[in-house]
Amino acid sequence: MQSYTIGQAARLLGVSPDTARRWADAGRIATHRDETGRRVIEGKSLAAFCVELAQSEAEEDAPYTSARNAFPGIITAIKLGDVAAQVTIQAGPHRLVSLLTREAVEELGLEVGMRATARVKSTSVHIDRT
Repeated sequence: MQSYTIGQAARLLGVSPDTARRWADAGRIATHRDETGRRVIEGKSLAAFCVELAQSEAEEDAPYTSARNAFPGIITAIKLGDVAAQVTIQAGPHRLVSLLTREAVEELGLEVGMRATARVKSTSVHIDRT
């Protein structure tokens, strides 16, 4: 499973490393030490926190803007069907959902908690493994 440093998590959450550190210190995000002694966050935990944070911001009527092109973020959900798949990415305050083939998801090796970039072109959302 992929892990993220506090700095990497902060970039994915759209906050400063100090804010991410305070959230970890307060127990809002679970961390542990890796083999080098750095404090890291498991990908699945970070994905769940991204969803929780986005929902709380939406409840606060946080402003949303329409942005184009690349949305780097973290995969928060994958629903696989026999042929099709649905991948959800939380990119800061933006939640993006892409419908693609199951084969594409498997070929890219996509998993919840993994970094990915949603690329928006017109009405299509493309997923790049990052």
